[in-house]
Amino acid sequence: MSTAPRICPLCEATCGLVLTLDGSRVTGARGDRDDVFSRGFVCPKGAAFPQVDADPDRLRTPLVREDGRLREASWEEAFDTIAARIRPLIEDYGPDALGIVLGNPNVHTMAGALYPPLLLRATGTSNLFTASTLDQMPKHVSSGLLFGDPFAVPVPDLDRTDHLLVIGANPLDSNGSLCTAPDFPGRLAALRRRGGTLTVVDPRRTRTARLADRHLAPRPGTDALLLAALVHTLFAEELADPGPLADRTEGIDRVRDAVREFAPEAVAPVCELDPGTIRAVARELAAAPTAAVYGRMGSSTVSHGTLANWLVDVLNVLTGNLDRPGGALFPRSATAPAPRPAGPGRGFLLGRRRSRVSGHPEVKGEFPLAALAEEIDTPGEGRIRAVITIAANPVLSAPDGLRLDAALAGLDLMVCVDPYLNETTRHADVLLPPPPPSQSAHFDFAFNGFAVRDQVRLTPAAVPLEAGRMDECEIHARLVLAAAGLHGSPPSAVDDLAVDTALARAVTEPHSPAYGADPKEYAAGLTGANGAERRLDLMLRLGPYGLTLDELKARPHGIDLGPLKPRLGEVLRTRSGRIELLPDPIAADLPRLRAALTAVPEPGTLQLVGRRHLRSNNSWLHNTPALTGGSNRCTLQVHPDDAARLRLAAGAPARVKGAGGEVTAEVEVTDTVRPGVVSLPHGWGHDRPGTRLTVAAVRPGVNVNQLLDGSLLDPLSGTAVLNGFPVEVTPAESTPPL
Repeated sequence: MSTAPRICPLCEATCGLVLTLDGSRVTGARGDRDDVFSRGFVCPKGAAFPQVDADPDRLRTPLVREDGRLREASWEEAFDTIAARIRPLIEDYGPDALGIVLGNPNVHTMAGALYPPLLLRATGTSNLFTASTLDQMPKHVSSGLLFGDPFAVPVPDLDRTDHLLVIGANPLDSNGSLCTAPDFPGRLAALRRRGGTLTVVDPRRTRTARLADRHLAPRPGTDALLLAALVHTLFAEELADPGPLADRTEGIDRVRDAVREFAPEAVAPVCELDPGTIRAVARELAAAPTAAVYGRMGSSTVSHGTLANWLVDVLNVLTGNLDRPGGALFPRSATAPAPRPAGPGRGFLLGRRRSRVSGHPEVKGEFPLAALAEEIDTPGEGRIRAVITIAANPVLSAPDGLRLDAALAGLDLMVCVDPYLNETTRHADVLLPPPPPSQSAHFDFAFNGFAVRDQVRLTPAAVPLEAGRMDECEIHARLVLAAAGLHGSPPSAVDDLAVDTALARAVTEPHSPAYGADPKEYAAGLTGANGAERRLDLMLRLGPYGLTLDELKARPHGIDLGPLKPRLGEVLRTRSGRIELLPDPIAADLPRLRAALTAVPEPGTLQLVGRRHLRSNNSWLHNTPALTGGSNRCTLQVHPDDAARLRLAAGAPARVKGAGGEVTAEVEVTDTVRPGVVSLPHGWGHDRPGTRLTVAAVRPGVNVNQLLDGSLLDPLSGTAVLNGFPVEVTPAESTPPL
């Protein structure tokens, strides 16, 4: 027996693990007490790492479609097939005949962070779709408009704040999102122990809400109205005090005018909250010595998602809590570019191009994932004829999976990088399976940029690559070469080009550590066992701390870089060089929010919201036996009053109907949801033929996103409205599978 450190790749908390090994087999996982960030914390997902790693349904070799069936193939045959088919298609129909779809697990791997940008450049396609437009894109848009950089996302300083206002988030079950924080429960408990206040806004009485000093349960989808009323109260009662931020912010008076109509009394009938309570929350926020407002999925995947995320940071600014300890600060990742001098930047633009069919504006280089099906199945010039998916299962995660399912079946070519034959990859012509996580090194390029404490950690592969497997970075590099028409070139050529390109730019930038250096000499000094490690070494050297790969490897439990620090001057890249508190696209969308002031629902109207499970992560952990059962079930939660009114019985089936279709699910009667609200979890529906998910198929659940037709989007971000949409619920006759 031996042990090895490993950063958990199963959620955004990035906890350190210690794996127990029997030869090359992982037999156990526990929290790493020496990890500089997680300090021994582990959740059920991390503890289940051995089962996730050894899942017998994980594919071991590539699959290639022949005569309509997928069969095992060699790596050589798989890449030969891709190379022979993808370049002619691009040359005949143009680069936009290809769509690239990136799923959530991409950001949990080194390969997923390093190579998709190169694939996009190699193919030249503008048709990029990612899970961001099912999740976090409103935060990127609001940050881009406010600060000039869509990745400048302020995170709550959990360990030092005196008051935390959480809206539309349940971090005790999700472990945090856009707020990388191992042991979120422990951090909230510490907030309470030091006399701090926790306020939670959620239509469900979640585990997080049960911990709160104050829980508000508004009608779903009214988050932006509630936040606007809080801002209104700050102005009306002369509680707004940006402090030093006032000199670095423009548009404060315009915001005052913009929220004039959103008094608590005006929003209360729609939010279904007491106006006095709304005012009390605003006063408490303003009176706290330090405070942070934090919003996530519930306030993002709604019809006013971008406005809600904008108002979160308007509150942080107006209370003087942005960019100060105990408030909301900008993390500084070790692989971020070295700080540039403070000053104006290029700003952030929306809608630089439009999608072919519905004219959806591009956001951060992406089109809405909800539009993928129509871009495939709508005839005409520019139709998507080929798709590459990487760690994505949009048939379950995007609206109207039935339409997308049919569209994928009609493609000329589909290539998937995925360890499973699932609801999406069953349509693949070539399926490339990466190895289990124990056989890959791990570094968090994305999540360190959202961490509540600056730190950096690298864990090598815990066990050697199994015979017949291919390293995930090599899979991606070979895919780039095949798509670029360079099939047969060594995979290292992809990384070498990436290094050369980055250095060519770095040596000309005065703020860069490599300024004035000879690119070839600098590249020769990089270390690393492979191209991915050399690229990581370069990013560390060019980053804000001047670290090296060797330094990181010498510290297997990570390097603590200290608490978050104020650094607004480094972050601001708006054209004015200031926080632009009321950007024009936001102002243009506010009339839509004002119209919502009269949108009082009819009595008896039901709205559906999703929910998180501690033992799950979207659609990709339902095949792990240790994570099934308990509360991790696909049930329809209904308040007792609604159950009685609709004659729904606990344990009996109910039919749920939305604009996109209907599903049948078991009823769970509970007062944890407020009246007028029902809840189904996201990511289920593992009942399609042609998949290989043995455990998930036993209790497949239902696909909640089939209730949507894809037409409901937040217009600024293109994000699908997955929460707060109307449904009809009636008793059903037969019991559905769970």
